[in-house]
Amino acid sequence: MSALPACPKCQSEYTYEDGAAFVCPECAHEWTAQAAEATEDAGKVYRDSAGNVLQDGDTVTVIKDLKLKGSGGVIKMGTKVKGIRLVDGDHDIDCKIDGFGAMSLKSEFVKKV
Repeated sequence: MSALPACPKCQSEYTYEDGAAFVCPECAHEWTAQAAEATEDAGKVYRDSAGNVLQDGDTVTVIKDLKLKGSGGVIKMGTKVKGIRLVDGDHDIDCKIDGFGAMSLKSEFVKKV
């Protein structure tokens, strides 16, 4: 296991040091140790199923049918969700879906529109 930071651009774990800089062999991104510390301090980055960065207020689309526990309903694939809010936790998206109300989703089951 390497103690070197993962690439901030592509999240590759195969980084190496080149003098005072770090280099990613997969995407050729180069950064310094100070830039790596600033990225870690910036907070968690939320990504959708395709790897796109999500932000509060984005519109996303559900990529597969999601069964709802308790009510027996299903959120169908292709359902648009507007104005998401990102939160810490297992389900990292809080949103309102027409016909279902307020709920939490996992970012791995949505795609940014």
